[in-house]
Amino acid sequence: MYRISELAEKCGINKETIRYYERVGLLKNPPRTNAGYRMYTEESVNRIKFIKRIQELGFTLAEISKLLGVVDKDDERCNDMYNFVVDKIVEVQTRIMDLKRIEQMLLNLKECCPDNKALYECPIIETLMIEVK
Repeated sequence: MYRISELAEKCGINKETIRYYERVGLLKNPPRTNAGYRMYTEESVNRIKFIKRIQELGFTLAEISKLLGVVDKDDERCNDMYNFVVDKIVEVQTRIMDLKRIEQMLLNLKECCPDNKALYECPIIETLMIEVK
């Protein structure tokens, strides 16, 4: 069993993050001692590490909440998880396409730049101003 400060240290986060996770339902409210201290189990450690790992992969807390809702359910977990993953794949693929368009736009802008970069009138700025109009 861990107190909140011990849990925070073990998971590499601060105590306020743990309290926030409890408020938004990502982490179950733990039992308290007679003195009022929250006491967390190893399950809490694993859950927080899962949340942090999923965040590193680019999931929002809202998405993590949905994901944990699937994990916590007893019925049709696999079907729900499959649908969640398929939706996330589509979102990631869309983001990749958007990033590739941005990359191509930046490469095109870079080609507008002359060899003499000390000019006052910048072709990149001029090109961007024309595209805005």
